[in-house]
Amino acid sequence: MPQPVIVVSGLPRSGTSLAMQAIHAGGIDPVTDGERAADADNPRGYYEFERVKALRTDKAWLDSAAGKVVKVIHMLLPELPDDRPYRVVFMERDLDEVLASQSTMLARSGRAGAALPPDRLKAIYGQQLRQVHEWLAARMNFAVLRVPYRSFVTEPSAQVERIADFIGGQLDRAAMVRAVDPSLYRNKA
Repeated sequence: MPQPVIVVSGLPRSGTSLAMQAIHAGGIDPVTDGERAADADNPRGYYEFERVKALRTDKAWLDSAAGKVVKVIHMLLPELPDDRPYRVVFMERDLDEVLASQSTMLARSGRAGAALPPDRLKAIYGQQLRQVHEWLAARMNFAVLRVPYRSFVTEPSAQVERIADFIGGQLDRAAMVRAVDPSLYRNKA
């Protein structure tokens, strides 16, 4: 059986960059391109790979992602082909915190957000999450670990143990814990 592609997913601003940083610190190579630079909202970097955005039409890069970790936004998970195994670390964060973090990031960048009231956006995100989790549960080649962001930041050792056991292999768990910076947990509900 081929090595699984390790996927970090979740809503925007749900802690996916933090999970990527920790897994990378543990010894797993990330699939990134450095296109999106670190900034005040993610001072340790975004750990993104631009080609993921074109996953509907470009899946060729997945062949070199086995055994590595890549960030895939929640709505693109169904575009991953069923021809290989995946281990999905799915970050979960309170929806009010997600919305507050997005609002802060958009204000800092001077960009306008969605033209939807926060309650409507929250409902849409909730519906999207239910659909994605139903889709994942129906796929035999997708193993999923749901990681609560708040607990990951406030009790990193416990969550690192869960993540490392889920991924498998010889990960540097102490380095993974050190990658978690509680001072970056700034938008709390």
